[in-house]
Amino acid sequence: MKIQHLINPIAHENTYFLTNDQATLVIDPGNDTDRILAVIQDLAQPVAAILLTHTHYDHIMGVEAVRTATGAPVYVSKLEADWLYTPVLNLSGLPHHDHDLPNIIVNPAEYTFDIGKTYDLAGFGFTVLATPGHSQGGVSFVFETEQIVLTGDALFSGTIGRTDLNTGNLDTLKMSIQTQLFPLADAYRVLPGHGPQTTIGAEKKFNPFFQD
Repeated sequence: MKIQHLINPIAHENTYFLTNDQATLVIDPGNDTDRILAVIQDLAQPVAAILLTHTHYDHIMGVEAVRTATGAPVYVSKLEADWLYTPVLNLSGLPHHDHDLPNIIVNPAEYTFDIGKTYDLAGFGFTVLATPGHSQGGVSFVFETEQIVLTGDALFSGTIGRTDLNTGNLDTLKMSIQTQLFPLADAYRVLPGHGPQTTIGAEKKFNPFFQD
């Protein structure tokens, strides 16, 4: 499996492209739709699915463009399924965005995740873990064979997701990371929703939120 990513201008959000010999998965398509679609075209593989770690606006702004261009279905947590088309919930409709951001409205997802299920989509095997705390429906994707985990806005290099937004909770987020992510092997690469890659081992050892 090959991994590519690009950094979108809005919020420096990471969009990931996972490719095998059959297809591509697109994770959290952000606002730079022209570049996202160009990467997909260059990969020259059908897009099997669009996977969302959560539905804050910076992670979903390119969903409709990718879905329209590729016909790929969208997968999302059932706890945030209605956030896709509710600007106040996906945060694009908050008053402080009145002058700098349009309301983001995405059509309903085709599928909602079964938490704890191991999926096999076009040769990609991954398990969906519930990692709430940044938002109520936050999930992470564990690819056991490749030893990678995509953590959305739960776990970052040297820090964790913010918890001052709607449905955010610091204790919940720390518990999610400790019970769902830290049991993974130290060698797992962490591909976060913002910022650089890290590893589970590095975050267990150095992340200041988990140093007693």
